[in-house]
Amino acid sequence: MSESRRIRVAVVGVGDFGRHHVRIYRELETAELVGVLDADAARARAVADEFGTVAWPGLDSLVGRVEAASVAVPTHAHARVGCWLLEHGIDVLVEKPMAASLVEADALIEAARRHQRILQVGHLERFNPAVVAAQRIVRRPLFFEVHRLGVFTPRSLDVDVVYDVMIHDLDILLTLAGAEVAEVRAVGIPILTDKVDIAHARIEFTSGAVANLTASRVSTERVRKLRFFQEHEYISVDYTRQDVLRVRLAPAASAGSPPQFQFEKLPTEPEEPLRAELRAFLQAVQTRCSAPVDGQAGRRALELADRVMHGILEHARRVQPGGLTPPAPC
Repeated sequence: MSESRRIRVAVVGVGDFGRHHVRIYRELETAELVGVLDADAARARAVADEFGTVAWPGLDSLVGRVEAASVAVPTHAHARVGCWLLEHGIDVLVEKPMAASLVEADALIEAARRHQRILQVGHLERFNPAVVAAQRIVRRPLFFEVHRLGVFTPRSLDVDVVYDVMIHDLDILLTLAGAEVAEVRAVGIPILTDKVDIAHARIEFTSGAVANLTASRVSTERVRKLRFFQEHEYISVDYTRQDVLRVRLAPAASAGSPPQFQFEKLPTEPEEPLRAELRAFLQAVQTRCSAPVDGQAGRRALELADRVMHGILEHARRVQPGGLTPPAPC
């Protein structure tokens, strides 16, 4: 994409995460940052001033001015804002989870199809260099162990930890396992909020692979690791360090000799995953090719997150009088 063909882009919703979209678009040579919007006008002006752009008063202001937009508003507004933009001819990258319900996810997918627009979902861990490297060596994995733990922050508290945090790994699992989900069991509890703050899920796939996942936003340390086992080898992915360790069983030196192991650190090229994600989005807008994480991929991750949440509610009903309060319909 040449400098003369930069994509005119805006960011709708400039809270903690949307601000990073603004920062990166401002730096990418393939983007022309046209402006920002936010329900909080003062915040929009502050971010616009920080990055040398314009704070627009409403979505109408974008029509005819931009070709693409990132949507980083609260989850309950993803479908409303995303569909409006798609219907007005603007390609959309919507943050995860793509919508508050599968019905709303379907509305986004249908709006993109009907108006022939690009729809990408912000599952940025797909672009983590460690995940990219690990994908190249996946061959029928049998067991996954995933931990995504973080300290408490007053961000994204409008959704349970399953949709805020675990959904990243659910998307990665669906990509790596290469099979349908057969069974889901889960448990989760509120700690500091009225939503589920820590959750554990056990997922079995039709291939026989099993995954154990733990997600927390109330931990004392930050851990983001994926480990999986396949025949004669073990792979450890550190999302934060962006590295991959591969441990393989080496051929026996002689009959009866103890097992030997080969340790290999896979080559990766460090890069901020959000930067790679936004660059891929702009490429899809430019080429009119399907987004690397399209609406159907986002829907699959949301559907699995719903199944995990259903498992949590079922478990709560068995062990707690009254159970947890289910998410309110949007």
